[in-house]
Amino acid sequence: MRTSDGRLRRIARAWDDLRGGSGRRIVGLVRAQITVVRAGAVLAHSTSSGAVERSAARLRMTEIEHEGDAARAELVRVLRRVLVTPIDREDLFRLSRSVDDVLDHLRDYVRESDMFGPGDLSFAAEPLRAVIDGLDELENAVVKMIDDPGSVTVAVLATRKACSRVRQLYQTRLTELFAGSLEMDTLRERELLSRLDAVGRRLGEAADALADAMLKRSH
Repeated sequence: MRTSDGRLRRIARAWDDLRGGSGRRIVGLVRAQITVVRAGAVLAHSTSSGAVERSAARLRMTEIEHEGDAARAELVRVLRRVLVTPIDREDLFRLSRSVDDVLDHLRDYVRESDMFGPGDLSFAAEPLRAVIDGLDELENAVVKMIDDPGSVTVAVLATRKACSRVRQLYQTRLTELFAGSLEMDTLRERELLSRLDAVGRRLGEAADALADAMLKRSH
């Protein structure tokens, strides 16, 4: 009886996969991972205004990192079991890994700002706001993968635009720093700016992974 019940569950799961149920589940899991990363970006942004004390943000970021690891692990687990995916599995792994890299760099930014950051973190507010906007656009793109695939490219381009904004802000602020006197806080800010630039680059890689997947799907 147990063998029969197990076989029936597998058949039911396979039928649900073929009807598109697994695709929506995967979309939900990718969104869940992005949501966790967004929480990390919002937390990092809150330190730029002093709304959250840096040591407290560092502790909270550790929790967020664990949530992100759990979200990615669940996505990987499901990908290994389902028959049908909305985009190629390899591209899904690549997308998930890049999103995870965004969180890793946000974690490092928060940790480093607490360890040796300058007294004023206001320079990070705009880049982090751009990161948050980019994550929102990436989630929007993911949501459209199944029901409106033709609109994914527009949302991906919006994500890339946000990433370009991070790079632009990084370069502008770096130019301002180098035009002034070289002080210890200048070096500290430069290191954190480099970390934020890395956040933007990893987010861009996530957008590229999704764009490549949708192009592959259209052929």
